[in-house]
Parts: sequence; structure tokens; C-alpha cells
Amino acid sequence: MSAQSAVRGIFPLDQQWGLNEMVYSLEMAKRMVWLSGLLPYEQCQEVFERIGERIIPPSSIWRQTQQHGKRLQNYIKCQQEQVGVERLILPPAMHDHDQRKALSMDGGMVNIRDEGWREVKVGAVFDVETRLERNPQTRELEAMAHGVNVHYTAVLGSKEDFTPALWALAVEHDLPTAKERAVVADGSAWIWNVAEDICPDGRQIVDWFHAVQHLADAATALYPAEHETKHRLKWLKTYKDHLYMGRIHNIIMTLHKRKCDDLAGYFERHQRRMQYLEFREDGFPIGSGTVESAVKQFKQRLTGTGMRWNARLANQMLVIRAAVLGKDFDSLWDAA
Repeated sequence: MSAQSAVRGIFPLDQQWGLNEMVYSLEMAKRMVWLSGLLPYEQCQEVFERIGERIIPPSSIWRQTQQHGKRLQNYIKCQQEQVGVERLILPPAMHDHDQRKALSMDGGMVNIRDEGWREVKVGAVFDVETRLERNPQTRELEAMAHGVNVHYTAVLGSKEDFTPALWALAVEHDLPTAKERAVVADGSAWIWNVAEDICPDGRQIVDWFHAVQHLADAATALYPAEHETKHRLKWLKTYKDHLYMGRIHNIIMTLHKRKCDDLAGYFERHQRRMQYLEFREDGFPIGSGTVESAVKQFKQRLTGTGMRWNARLANQMLVIRAAVLGKDFDSLWDAA
């Protein structure tokens, strides 16, 4: 089937309306591609018709997105090659800057035609700033860290495909030359393997809420019966305090004594990544909500009702979506 036939199959109303492919200015094409990074093509048509007072069929928006998405993706790939780890020479550490930086990673599933559900790996690089807030653990006002100026990358592919994309994003936004930097993520093994490549000397922080969830699972394993609810909640409260204070050895010792070796193993593997009080005092976030929110936003565009993507076009849309979410679209468009 030709590309034109495929488009007719996706947008049959174009044929009924007698709409042919039109020539658009570069500025109009830019608007079409930007909007397609926010909304499905049919909804883009409605926006142009109601707000722009111009009828642009979904097939035309699809074509422009495919054409320029390929251009943007090729530029991104060239940039990744230019800043590859083996080619990039970082300045001496004495020139590192003072802006605290962090990155997060996570994954979400997208439906790919003829392949089924595959994982999209998402990365976020951001500045870390603090502001006074009430600490949910101590109930006292403290300087709490937050991610700002967030930029994204997303790849449908393996860890080996994702790592150079994340490294290029990190270089573009000066993470390797920050005096203080960290990786905040859940406990997935692939994430920490990538972290060792991208940010080997940075702090590694397991997301607080994932750690608490594992602690809750441990409480349930220790007190499974319904009549033990009070004991379960009391244990969870006590050991949640241990977790926050960084006394992970208390959790590990208790779980081993109660023959919960698998649950203890999780805390043993990540003990150095769970020094939450220390991380907070040093001005780092302890939650990976930044990237988890990003995964939801990528999925919102790529996993609508009935959506199935060609793998190549999915990666092009991920480039566009990342640029739109990170407010990098204009600069990427111009550079490409």
C-alpha cells in the first residue's frame, strides 16, 4: 500500500469532501506540527477551524507532521552523534557551574502496529530550586526542593537507543558540568544502569513514594490478617520514620528476622539511594513526580482510544511531543 493510499485509509472523509493536498507556508506548517504535538489530528482540524477560521483536513496535518517530524528527528540524531560520550570533552571540574541539576527516567507503554504494546522510555533533565514548604514528615516549614525548567526526551526502543538521547539532553542543558547533580527514579534496574552512564558521580535517589509502597507491602506481609490492621499500620508508621531518617538497616534486619528475605533484598539493593533526610537537607528532591507526570503526558498523546502507531512515526511524534512539553519547539524548529 502506498503512503497516499494509507492516508486515504486513515482519513476517508477527505475523499468525500473533495479535498486535495495544499501548499502551506513554512509558518503554517510549523503551527500544524506544533499543534499535532498537543492534540490528535482530528482535534487539530477543529482548532484551526474554530480559532484560525481555516479548514485544514487532518490528512494535511498528518502529512506536514510526518514530513517535518522526520526533519526534526534527523537533527536530533545528528546532535546526539556530535555530543557522544566518546567525542565530547568536558571542561575541568574547576569550571563547573553552581546550578543544582537532576534527571529522572521512567517508562510507559504504547500500542505499536503489528508489535503490540512496547515501552517508551522517558527522560527529564531539570534545574533544582528550593522554596519554603511544610514537610509532610516533620510538619515543620523547611526548604523543599522542586524541579523547574524541565526538558524531555522520549524513545521507543531499548536502553541502548535511549542512553545517547538522554546524554544529549543532559549535555544540552549543562547537567554534566553541574557541581551538584542527582538522579531521581524508581527502583527499575535499567534506570540505574543508564544513570551510571549518564551521571556516574551524581547522587542516586530512589523515589520516596515507591520506597514507601515497598514498605507497605512489607507491612502487609508481616501482618496479613484483617484483625491485624492496627499492628500493620503501627509497624508501617514506625518503619516509615526509619526509612525517612535513613535507618535502612533497621528495616532490613527486621525483615530478615521475620523471614521476608525477598522484601529485605529490595532495601539492601537500594540502601545508599534511600538516605532521604540527607538528600532533603542537601537540597535535592526525593520524589520522581516530574518524570512520572511526563510519562502520562506522552501517553495522553500516543495512547488515545483506538490509537496504534507505526514505530517510526511514533518516534517522530515523541520528538515533537518532547519539544512541545519542554517549550523547546521553536528553538528545535529553527535549528533544524
